[in-house]
Amino acid sequence: MKRSSPVSRSGRFAGGPHDDVAKFTQSVSFDWRLWEHDILGSLAHAAMLKQIGILTAAELRAIERGLEGIAREIVAGKFPWREELEDVHMNIEAALTERVPAGAKLHTGRSRNDQIALDLRLWLREEISLLRLDVHGLQAALVTLAEKNSDVIIPGYTHLQRAQPVFFAHHLLAYVEMLERDQARLLAAYGRTNVCPLGSGAIAGSTLPLDRALVAKLLGFPALTQNSMDAISDRDFVVEFCAAAALLAVHLSRLAEDLILWATAEFHFVTLADAFTTGSSLMPQKKNPDVAELTRGKTARVIGNLMSLLTLLKGLPMSYNRDLQEDKEPMFDTADTVRACVRLMAGMLQTATVNRAACQAAAADPALLATDLADYLVRKGLPFRQAHHLVGQVVAAAEKLGRPISELSLEQLRAISPRFEKDAAAVFDLTEAMARRDLPGAPAARQVAGQLSRWRKILF
Repeated sequence: MKRSSPVSRSGRFAGGPHDDVAKFTQSVSFDWRLWEHDILGSLAHAAMLKQIGILTAAELRAIERGLEGIAREIVAGKFPWREELEDVHMNIEAALTERVPAGAKLHTGRSRNDQIALDLRLWLREEISLLRLDVHGLQAALVTLAEKNSDVIIPGYTHLQRAQPVFFAHHLLAYVEMLERDQARLLAAYGRTNVCPLGSGAIAGSTLPLDRALVAKLLGFPALTQNSMDAISDRDFVVEFCAAAALLAVHLSRLAEDLILWATAEFHFVTLADAFTTGSSLMPQKKNPDVAELTRGKTARVIGNLMSLLTLLKGLPMSYNRDLQEDKEPMFDTADTVRACVRLMAGMLQTATVNRAACQAAAADPALLATDLADYLVRKGLPFRQAHHLVGQVVAAAEKLGRPISELSLEQLRAISPRFEKDAAAVFDLTEAMARRDLPGAPAARQVAGQLSRWRKILF
């Protein structure tokens, strides 16, 4: 087994690690994604070092030019990432030092421990902001589809059985509410991410007069970490983001499941655009909701990433341990996966069409108003439990006769209870039934219109 180059090793070691060890311990194959934030952190650190007299103005300018040149090469795809240098930090620092002698001073008062803690926070706060914009777009797509079909009524379901009628818009707005809670969780996670750890060193800060507040100001952090040991080993903010993202993914999965059901021939409530469906390799008539199904499926990996991080952290002693190198891939994958799912879900909704006739036929089922019939008896003075029992008898009688409950005669109803009167038939007027649901948060037309107006003001 060969030994690799000792470039990245300290003076403590006589030689480099074996090749297999170098490959096993490297992280540049995935943490290269942090390059921009690593350079931003280095620029701020260099400015601070100049402020406290470690760097001269000329050295600072040389370092800045060197880092800017490296950034241009990375953007152009011309920067040679070297596995033997282990990670993004050493790759950039080594390249800088080869070009700028003063680059050797850049690591003064800084450890890769607080450097990676900084890079993660810089990267993640940007991703959270972008994800929140994506979620906003999905909320807007839901509201727009709801507005276009604000008069459509569908059965609401419990236990996947028809329950009571609701406006299609009311159903979609339920997801807007879920996503708003996701927004709040992401915003809270952003706040706990937006704290500057640089200056914590490897574990115990530095004996140099580092100006941590200056670095934080230059990087747009409103606060500093207050314990150096916690600062370098803390990954709560990564876990919190992945937890918020996992719950967001669960909400996306539930929405995907509704769309999958609604797009079936059995429901036929919606038609998904060809651009968001696929065909079958065998059955030419098939139109499969693959984007929705994959959104549902990818939720599993997002949840798995959260479990991976929690398991990674649970047994670590204070403070930094190399195990923490394994935090990045789950974080990257979660951000990539959830953002893609949110954007595709928004596109799918923007191009979906509602099949009004199918919705109307389903909502016309009189059984959806069985509870309304019980409420009718309550208004006649019966306790609800008795009313519920009597309407159960009405349903059983209708099933025995093979007809809808709305088609039982007054005599047949009065045979079950004398409380039924001629006005009982009015219960089955769907328009009136929806209007009666005029409570805050309920699906009456007036309430739904108010909610649509509220969300339009918030989102548009």
